[in-house]
Amino acid sequence: MAYLLDSDVFIQAKNLHYGFDFCPAFWDWLIAENRAGKVFSIEKVGGELQAVADQLSVWAAARGARFFLRPDASVVPALTAVSIWANSGTYTHSAVSTFLQAADYYLVAQAQAGNYTVVTHEVSSTSVRKIKIPDACSGLNIKCVTPYEMLRSERARFILRTSP
Repeated sequence: MAYLLDSDVFIQAKNLHYGFDFCPAFWDWLIAENRAGKVFSIEKVGGELQAVADQLSVWAAARGARFFLRPDASVVPALTAVSIWANSGTYTHSAVSTFLQAADYYLVAQAQAGNYTVVTHEVSSTSVRKIKIPDACSGLNIKCVTPYEMLRSERARFILRTSP
């Protein structure tokens, strides 16, 4: 199974659970899993992460297009399908417009086009004022999991080495 990570996965990891200063293994794991063809994100998420001048911005810039996938011709039909889904629901015009201008739209389309599982901290909502990633994924039959579900499924292990 291959995964596409939402920007909130990186941001919350940096700010909360997997800070670069105390859990570099998380970031090393992401790089290793990317090299193994299992963990990616999209160019628009990379751009969001690089917009803030911090350690995460530097990390994201170093990953490039191998990690932050650029859309190709296969994504175009998926963009159309996601747009049709967003416009055919019960969401407000403002919610649809905001969604179609955000990285979330491209993330869901890339997931559909490439048969990826989306990874996000977002949770489903019944609100018609904002389209949430899990709701878009559900509506389009795309698997969506939390970062913790991904880490458990992939059996990620961040183990301290013992001193000799």
